[in-house]
Amino acid sequence: MGNRAPLPLVVATISLLLWSIAGLRGGRRIPTTLDGPFEPVTVPLDGRVARGHAVDLPASDFRLQRKVTELEPEQISVSLSATEDSVWISWVTGEFQIGKDIEPLDPTSVASVVRYGNSKKLLMYEATGYSLIYNQLYPFEGLQNYTSGIIHHVLLDDLRPGTKYYYQCGDPSIPAMSAVHVFRTMPASGPNRYPKRIAVIGDLGLTYNSTSTVDHMASNKPDLILLVGDVTYANLYLTNGTGSDCYSCSFPETPIHETFQPRWDYWGRYMEPVISEIPIMVVEGNHEIEQQAENKAFVSYSSRFAFPSEESESFSTFYYSFNAGGIHFIMLGAYISYNKSGEQYKWLERDLEMVDRTVTPWLIATWHPPWYSTYKAHYREAECMRVEMEELLYSYGVDIVFNGHVHAYERSNRVYNYSLDPCGPVYITVGDGGNREKMAVNHADDPGGCPDPLTTPDEYMGGFCAFNFTSGPAAGKFCWDRQPEYSAYRESSFGHGILEVKNETHALWTWHRNQDLYNSTGDEIYIVRQPDKCPTKPITFQNTYI
Repeated sequence: MGNRAPLPLVVATISLLLWSIAGLRGGRRIPTTLDGPFEPVTVPLDGRVARGHAVDLPASDFRLQRKVTELEPEQISVSLSATEDSVWISWVTGEFQIGKDIEPLDPTSVASVVRYGNSKKLLMYEATGYSLIYNQLYPFEGLQNYTSGIIHHVLLDDLRPGTKYYYQCGDPSIPAMSAVHVFRTMPASGPNRYPKRIAVIGDLGLTYNSTSTVDHMASNKPDLILLVGDVTYANLYLTNGTGSDCYSCSFPETPIHETFQPRWDYWGRYMEPVISEIPIMVVEGNHEIEQQAENKAFVSYSSRFAFPSEESESFSTFYYSFNAGGIHFIMLGAYISYNKSGEQYKWLERDLEMVDRTVTPWLIATWHPPWYSTYKAHYREAECMRVEMEELLYSYGVDIVFNGHVHAYERSNRVYNYSLDPCGPVYITVGDGGNREKMAVNHADDPGGCPDPLTTPDEYMGGFCAFNFTSGPAAGKFCWDRQPEYSAYRESSFGHGILEVKNETHALWTWHRNQDLYNSTGDEIYIVRQPDKCPTKPITFQNTYI
């Protein structure tokens, strides 16, 4: 046999060569994380996007109007289960009600049925699911209560991976069925199988900037959408539908922050053409808290989306996991206990122990508020979560972390515990989807930009962990006095990102700005894994999702 190199090494070498060639775009070589760590870059503020508050789509916009009659399905969406052989189909029937006297619909009055197959003209399979309604109640003078339409969730299983399926949903006995839609299942788990393009967006809302983001995203033809929290911003509206940037000014005696739930219905109608055919996976943000009577919260978020909670053994809508080809995604909750003694942390340990990196080489984590952001807005707000969870994620070799919350874009160098580390994750903040709140433009390292540490505790979970740095260039300070070395690139602009995993070591990350042409890029880099230099904990027992 001679001194012939092992086949995996030959394949990896050829793969690297091919991606080096492919990495030339417009005569320019796309950098890789192996070229880093990079000197920090801040792109100057573009006056075209620094417009303060974005402008909401009004309720009268035709894209937000109800276009179906009686009990025909609307707000149709697809989401993934834990593995490639199943998906969830969700929709709404019946109209919501808002006012003082509301009468909830009966979820059992309409069946939850999906007919599907591999031919548009022959939907030979049928699945049934469950339905529910939810209420948003405020026992205070002047506030209006809300009750939803009937929300349906149906699991389709025993599907073939990487396969196109046609479907229609509704109740055939009425009859009230939707038009025929189509989706494609994820590739089977494996080191050489990946969805072609994964779109990542955060803090989306429903403004004209949001619609630009969605249009740009759709033009990139993603196979999967990750929405990293803050969906509709319904909690920025009084129950009469008017926006309120100063809630306490409008209702100073009301102990609960009201929320205008029809914005969820508007958002579902607007997004239906996209998410009825491209699976969307969502994790909760702070704007999904929506506290109401009886100390209830997150009711709309938990009701409207289907989550692979049972399939991934979390049994919670706040944290779960799923596979998409050779990627294992972990979706974490920043607004539920993340302490080491809590259920989420214990679930995370179990989930990470079951990840087989020979089957799903890429490990990607997502939650809403970033640990590594250099903007003044929400600076070090999630520090307690980082203190609890960072070591665990690092020890299992998480490759990429996606966050939102900060309304701007930022990409880190590989980092762990605020220090450059070639085995740390790349942290990417994409909270720039286009919501009605202001764009984040000020940095904590700007002159006079460092916030008062007393303003940074975790407002929802409680606790204060953001103390002065004890070592490094910022030792003895709460903020750096220049852009931190862990921050590779930051820019204030609306946009979205596209992740293209090419093989078990290389993934192309591209961030697109709304103000650019559809095929233009704002930030672009190959994220490269080095499993030989950054070993991870071995699998302890067989992954039950495979």
